[in-house]
Amino acid sequence: MSTRSMYRRMGADPFPPVIEISYVEGDQRQTLRYEKVTWEIGGEKLGLRYGENPDQPAAFYRLVNGNLVIARVEAIAPGRYLMSEAELIQSGKHPGKINVTDVDSALGILRYLSDRPCAVVVKHNNPSGVAVADSVEEAYHRALMADRIAAFGGVVVCNRAIDRSTASRIAAGYTEVVAAPDYVDGAVEILTKRKNLRVMRIRRIDRLAEFAGVRYIDYASLVDGGLIVQWSFVPKSDASSFAPAEAVHDGETVRIAREPTRRELGDMLFGWLVESGVTSNSVIYVKNGVTLGIGTGEQDRVGVAEIARRKAIRNASDRRCFERFGVGWLECDDDAKRRQIEESVAEDNGGLKGAVMISDAFFPKRDGVEVGLSAGVSAVLQPGGSLRDHEVIEACNEYAAAMLFTGQRSFRH
Repeated sequence: MSTRSMYRRMGADPFPPVIEISYVEGDQRQTLRYEKVTWEIGGEKLGLRYGENPDQPAAFYRLVNGNLVIARVEAIAPGRYLMSEAELIQSGKHPGKINVTDVDSALGILRYLSDRPCAVVVKHNNPSGVAVADSVEEAYHRALMADRIAAFGGVVVCNRAIDRSTASRIAAGYTEVVAAPDYVDGAVEILTKRKNLRVMRIRRIDRLAEFAGVRYIDYASLVDGGLIVQWSFVPKSDASSFAPAEAVHDGETVRIAREPTRRELGDMLFGWLVESGVTSNSVIYVKNGVTLGIGTGEQDRVGVAEIARRKAIRNASDRRCFERFGVGWLECDDDAKRRQIEESVAEDNGGLKGAVMISDAFFPKRDGVEVGLSAGVSAVLQPGGSLRDHEVIEACNEYAAAMLFTGQRSFRH
């Protein structure tokens, strides 16, 4: 079998149609019942195409019965489906595990951003771009252009019905999956011109706010078959819960000198909610309701801040080159055009001047935050709690930058 053909075939599914998981405490038993999810495509009623790789069998289950209460915390109840009840309007082939989990990752971010039209582009379980706007078309365009290079072959999820103009924009590029609560007349026909594009309708997206803050059981499997079980993470979703940065050092209180502006505070909250869907260690930069650069999954905070900064500048170069000349930065071979873009990006460091820096955990020292501050970041949001918080506060004060503490870490593994 050729390497290319293995991506086309449907893997064998050895998993049972029903799975039950019981939680037992004394003589009390709580049992959750799950049934396998399938879709009928081309006369075949089957489940997942395969797992993370073509040689990994996989199955997808929805919770259909039972309820779980642990320490007075109640898990999400059966029947409140999102991804578990996605309708495949059009699909050249069955979805794989990554398609499902990427859409779910987008939903995890979108549930906290229901107030405005919002679009999330996901690649390998991390957002490449997230944006809010006044229309779904504008939100999608901003999310795409936040990192047009990484968005290639990604998943697009919108929290409003997709209209014809938005569908045309999506169909113009290469996308694996598009999901929305609905599609305006004619939008699906535009999308189906991409024969292998999986078009999903998830009707409950228009009620995503109901899922904000609702807990579910999160499982992690170990090499020896063991399990780690935890309640799902819920990020703080109210900017009033953030506090001005301060720390006590040598008996003296060191405080941040400047409060964030209204725009910076809005970007702080937007960035913190996006951060909840980014793999740690992570640092992201946001400005005016759109991500500029997203650094994910690194071992050190300085390194990930630098990666996010480089991506922000690269993304700005590509976006401005594409919008002005119709060709991406990497494809542009006109020296005069490249110099024009380089000068534009240098003026504002690719939009980083006046941007907000978001970190999912505290900065151990000032070197991490200075990566953003030296690029022109004007405000920082981070959990706080380092022994050297005072150094980080002093760094922000030296750059006249605002900083708030969330008092909450946002790791995602």
